Amino acid sequence: MGAADTKRLDKGQLEGEVSAYTDPLTGLGNRFRLRDKVLTLSQERAADPAPFTVALVNLDGFKPINDLFGSLAGDEILCQVAHRLQACIPGGATVTRDTGDEFAVILPLVFEAGSAERVGHLIKDVLSAPYDLGDRNVRLSASLGFAIHPFAGADFDTLMKSAETALYRSKRRGRGQITVYSSEIAQEMRRSTQLEQALRNAIINDAVDVHFQPIVALDDGRTLGFEALARWIDPDMGFVSPAIFVPLAEERGFIDTLSETLLHKAAEAALTWPRELFLSFNLSSVQMTDAATASRTLAILANVGLEPSRLDLEITETAVMLSAVTATNIISELRQAGVRISLDDFGTGQSSLGRLRDFTFDKVKIDRAFISAITTDPTCEHIVRAIITMCQGLQLEVVAEGIETEAEAELLRDLGCLMGQGYHFGKPVDAMATLRYLSRQYNNMSLIQ
Repeated sequence: MGAADTKRLDKGQLEGEVSAYTDPLTGLGNRFRLRDKVLTLSQERAADPAPFTVALVNLDGFKPINDLFGSLAGDEILCQVAHRLQACIPGGATVTRDTGDEFAVILPLVFEAGSAERVGHLIKDVLSAPYDLGDRNVRLSASLGFAIHPFAGADFDTLMKSAETALYRSKRRGRGQITVYSSEIAQEMRRSTQLEQALRNAIINDAVDVHFQPIVALDDGRTLGFEALARWIDPDMGFVSPAIFVPLAEERGFIDTLSETLLHKAAEAALTWPRELFLSFNLSSVQMTDAATASRTLAILANVGLEPSRLDLEITETAVMLSAVTATNIISELRQAGVRISLDDFGTGQSSLGRLRDFTFDKVKIDRAFISAITTDPTCEHIVRAIITMCQGLQLEVVAEGIETEAEAELLRDLGCLMGQGYHFGKPVDAMATLRYLSRQYNNMSLIQ
């Protein structure tokens, strides 16, 4: 073999090695390059153990871009992200493309959490600027997770797992979040994972229950219906607040299973009440982005045998804002079937009046934050008065939430509010206790229809 042949082999071998370490789309290094860089830096710092940092950068909402505009547009955005990251990172840092819409940054001169957060804010701001796709611009945000060597892991795999844990926490907290790994965060994530598994098991074992709180006519105290509320008592943890486990189910992607299980239970309980009483049930924000929500809800009612006209579904302003078109279709399909729709927690959103204009509701529930101060804060009283007057003009029913005293109930009656719920009228109780409550109201008459 001649010298020329040897040179060709060496060149081909070198090109193969470069290719194996390079992301073909962006030209950045890949996961192999990332590993090599981290290992090399670890060895260099062994004698003088100065820390260094690894960051994971994940684009929020990238999948819909591919779905809406196609994979070529998605690839173009990824290439633009690669260029922006290379342009904004500190000197001596290295950017690689980890997987899909996730990038990694090695920061040799970032030694502690404060510096990591400052770099994170810089990257986040750079990546939030519009992306040019020729005939259109799109905006994205980015979530970041940082891990500092050697505190978050002395070897590559442990360090990257810590960065992934930090990134996952950022994604759970919403879009555009920054998290630097710590032992406290790791412990928090372990608790969440344990809680998730316990909740999944509770759903499988039918251990998540439904309690019911009465909604009454304020003029005479008659019960008009009940709101269904999820309750879970774990054998080890005891009572777990729905404010904890419902968002967890949303985050971990099984809120549909939880909600459908609870609606089935609640509808079966409602069959034992007098026919004139309605069942009020909450839909989550995630469900209002799923086009199949209406059909699944109606299927449960049909399976149980509860008339759709007896169901009030409560949704929040935040829920309808996430995907307005899908939410409009869901609301329309449910109302056509006879289900009534309530706007929950009214007054706490960014543009509630706009929601009343854009969506068709049957009822508005005034948030308890206003009711709790209605007798002591004139501003709250004026706000509640204005909401009631507005709803009367729009022919919407009004329910005041969180009534705890007779003074609050009396003032609401004077303001023209017709319906209310809260501890003043009854705490949430299970299905059997609800029947006993109704039996007293209906003078021990048989309630099962």
